[in-house]
Amino acid sequence: MQLFAFGINHHTAPLGVREQVTFPENSMEDALHDLVGHSPIKEAAIVSTCNRTEVYCSTDKPDVATKWLADFHHLKTQELEPYLYLLSREQAVKHAFRVASGLDSMVLGEPQILGQLKSAVKSAEHAGTLGLLLHKLFQRTFFVAKEVRTSTEIGTSSVSMAAAAARLAERIFGDIAEQRVLFIGAGEMIELCASHFAARNPKQITVANRTVERAEALSNRFNAQAISLSDLPEQLALHDIVVTCTASPLPILGKGMVERAIKIRKHRPIFIVDLAVPRDVESEVAELDDVFLYYVDDLSEIVKEGLDSRQSAVQHAEIIIDSNVVDFMRWMASRELVPTIRALRDQGERFRRHELARASKLLVNGEDPQKVLESLSKGLSNKFLHIPSSTLNHANADEREDLVELINQLYQLHRPQ
Repeated sequence: MQLFAFGINHHTAPLGVREQVTFPENSMEDALHDLVGHSPIKEAAIVSTCNRTEVYCSTDKPDVATKWLADFHHLKTQELEPYLYLLSREQAVKHAFRVASGLDSMVLGEPQILGQLKSAVKSAEHAGTLGLLLHKLFQRTFFVAKEVRTSTEIGTSSVSMAAAAARLAERIFGDIAEQRVLFIGAGEMIELCASHFAARNPKQITVANRTVERAEALSNRFNAQAISLSDLPEQLALHDIVVTCTASPLPILGKGMVERAIKIRKHRPIFIVDLAVPRDVESEVAELDDVFLYYVDDLSEIVKEGLDSRQSAVQHAEIIIDSNVVDFMRWMASRELVPTIRALRDQGERFRRHELARASKLLVNGEDPQKVLESLSKGLSNKFLHIPSSTLNHANADEREDLVELINQLYQLHRPQ
């Protein structure tokens, strides 16, 4: 079995493709069971975020796993292939280390990805699809991420997606102190966004969520109003800024709802940031006048601010990662030898038992113990040396020199000069 990582991310696939292969949290374990149910795949973990869907697995047939990803989402394999990357062994290890350290994120050095990776590992543990190889990989991955974050300044001056949304709103409205802000969702990303917007003292903050209790829990922190998603048709027109990030598989804001809101607002502009994947806002909304709609990929230029000042931290982080990749590959190599070492020891044990049984019979029959011991030792020596001696004698000329060198190395022999 080999280690593979494959998937798509914001570097390889546009948002329209990424949103077709996401895994909602409530379906993750079922997906893992389905994946490992394909016999060539022995271990698996799935990472699914707004910027990436990745599968880490142990298999000898990665093509079966990549085909599964397309089939699971009712896509044709050729539809996904142009955007798909497949990494094996040390490439997969390095990729996992870079992702956890924030080096492969749209926001360089962002810390949220580490929590998302840990959540993916928990799901795999609960599903029973995390074996020795992946357990060791992620254990080392979290260690590397911690070392990178404590030993470098990779996160210094980074602009998060939440901060980028607030900055973009300021560029459009100038001062947002007179604006009303609506947050749709109540997860971690919305909580971060609410913190950034609340610091700018908007005129009003409203939190809409499917369960009002979760909306109230968040709104209490920011002196905000809590509403249900069913209230959106009436409430949307009352807000100037909308930030949405839910786990809904279908859009929450359709073109018709936003168009009605614009008419009620008498064409005063409305600014919408959709950080969800799959998207919460229908793409047709962008066609409307007086609507400034931005998706997660549109914020990439803003989040790159401060990147130049962190290049030395990136170089330091890459050195840490490369060193740990070498260590992990040594561990993998040692694990690959285990079956051979076990088989060698099993064969030695069979030899030992056979000669011991023969010696015991001789002793029972009254044979001289000294002669029995001598016979036992010779029998063991002959059995251990027969196979390498026979192999050497029957080797052809091309093989013989390499075999002699190998036997000298294995048995620590000194060749005659």
